[in-house]
Amino acid sequence: MAKTRKHLYEGMYILSATLSDDARQKALEKITTGITGRGGEIHKVFDQGRRKLAYEINGRREGHYFLLYFTTPSNNLNEMWREYHLNEDLVRFLTLRTEAVPEKIEFKQLLQE
Repeated sequence: MAKTRKHLYEGMYILSATLSDDARQKALEKITTGITGRGGEIHKVFDQGRRKLAYEINGRREGHYFLLYFTTPSNNLNEMWREYHLNEDLVRFLTLRTEAVPEKIEFKQLLQE
């Protein structure tokens, strides 16, 4: 039997900006329990707050951004993504493999002309 490998992932999740604080917390818990329930581990959660979307998505112009760092067996990703597509509160998501968990998130200032 092949041994499943756990990899470190960075996940960006955009939740609906119309959710109340409690509903937003429950939606985030649904995502994190989906990871931990499959043998994964959450390392860090960065709440990036409410931000304007780059473009309108399903009539929404704003979203609440969360950046999660987690490890999970790679064979769990397809199952997790299927659940994400069924989650009405989740506007967009992106999952990438990464090498390390940063201590803090910093964005470079855009140049103004």
